[in-house]
Amino acid sequence: MVELNPTNEYIRSTLRKNEGLLKELEEYAAGNHVPIVTPEVARLLVVLGKLVKPARILEVGTAIGYSAILLAGALTQGGRIDTIERQEEMIIKARENIKKAGLENTIGIIAGDAEEVLRCLDKKYDMVFLDAAKGQYPEFLPDCLRMLKKGGLLVSDNVLYKGMIANEQLIVRRKRTIVNRMRSYLETLCEDPSLDTSILSVGDGVALSYKRLETDK
Repeated sequence: MVELNPTNEYIRSTLRKNEGLLKELEEYAAGNHVPIVTPEVARLLVVLGKLVKPARILEVGTAIGYSAILLAGALTQGGRIDTIERQEEMIIKARENIKKAGLENTIGIIAGDAEEVLRCLDKKYDMVFLDAAKGQYPEFLPDCLRMLKKGGLLVSDNVLYKGMIANEQLIVRRKRTIVNRMRSYLETLCEDPSLDTSILSVGDGVALSYKRLETDK
């Protein structure tokens, strides 16, 4: 759970509340301790999706299908989302929710370990949403970038990891390895000459990485 400061509390209070299935999924996630994107990150994804207008989206980390269903509304006509999940319980629940949303022909779940699945995929995507095991982001990155089209957008969630990435005093000893790996991941994103990256303190931290076109200066 992301702790809210007064600024974040105010921002969250301004957001339009979801209804129907999305509200149902939010309540299920809260009641069953399933991690889904925070309300402010959910709204950011909607805005980014509408700006990018993607035909194909890759999501790493499906959980109950909440963010995939959210992003489906930004797809161009005939667009598709491929989403990767390894936990069987989550896969079953996500398929049920995707069917409820009438999106079974739009969202496809790929079952398996994300690192292995990514290595085997050979598609191109306009947008990649990374929201899986934080300590594995460095391993996921090369294949995510390989499949991201030039001019595409990589969105990485939870990159400030409960404030521990920015503040040594907040680091829990058992989380030190994850913190170090996330810091390395962010350094790679920011130093990669093929990317323009911005890190936002929204939710638990979001990194936006635009893959440059040859014509970009």
